[in-house]
Amino acid sequence: MLHWARAWTVPRGKVGASSPRCSAVPVAFSSSRSSGQGAEPRPLPLSYSLLDGEATLPAIVFLHGLFGSKTNFNSIAKAMVQRTGRRVLTVDARNHGDSPHNPDASYEAMSQDLQGLLPQLGLVPCVLVGHSMGGKTAMLLALQRPDVVERLVAVDISPVGTTPGSYLGSYIAAMKAADIPEKVPHSQARKLVDAQLSATVKDPAIRRFLLTNLVEVGGRFSWRVNLETLAQHLDKILTFPQQLESYSGPTLFLIGGNSRYVQPSHHSEIRRLFPQAQIQTVPNAGHWVHSDKPQDFMDAISSFLA
Repeated sequence: MLHWARAWTVPRGKVGASSPRCSAVPVAFSSSRSSGQGAEPRPLPLSYSLLDGEATLPAIVFLHGLFGSKTNFNSIAKAMVQRTGRRVLTVDARNHGDSPHNPDASYEAMSQDLQGLLPQLGLVPCVLVGHSMGGKTAMLLALQRPDVVERLVAVDISPVGTTPGSYLGSYIAAMKAADIPEKVPHSQARKLVDAQLSATVKDPAIRRFLLTNLVEVGGRFSWRVNLETLAQHLDKILTFPQQLESYSGPTLFLIGGNSRYVQPSHHSEIRRLFPQAQIQTVPNAGHWVHSDKPQDFMDAISSFLA
């Protein structure tokens, strides 16, 4: 049976467009608009990569989705530095990538993590771009702390329940059930796990995406994503915290033309919470818009920033 890896701290490097700063830093507690949930979660030291750019322009911050990591945006982050001249930050959410594991997988907690990190990096206010789970985190942060978000991009997600995500529980179960020998080459381990996942995860592209979480620690293969916590809190991850206040800043909902995650019935809630929202569809893109149509994705964000 595979084990779950605890995250490690990425060493700090130089800041620059070709040599990003990668680190996990201590974060200070930051207050926010109340969501009526009682005590606010304590922020975690998130792992991030920061590409340098013009400090007078709001930085672009990319937030990945469920099972993802900051590396999902590596190519796009570099390209957006070249396109816009801005600083670009990519971040591992708690329980993902190289960030710490924690039993609290709520959007309130993920928002608090960013409320600690962004000011410490001098990136307030910023342009917040979030995909799927990251899009919900971005929306909540904008609603709680509009002073932190100069403008907002939600990628193929809306501030309502995520009905198409109901299959994700079976993905987690398949990953937890994967069984491979110890001390085999990483390429062989990937092939073995891929074959086991294929019975549940039919799409080879999605399996390749999930397998980015397979890591070797001391000759044993582990999932760096915190499957236990994600399984326990999947229902909450597929919903969105109820909010009363709106975010009045510029907002773009960027939707995959072949995706079912954002429905016309969601538009009224989008307009209530984000009265300046533009809704734009990327033709022939599925849920992973940035992966399916990277040029169209970057074009849309660049136009939104112009």
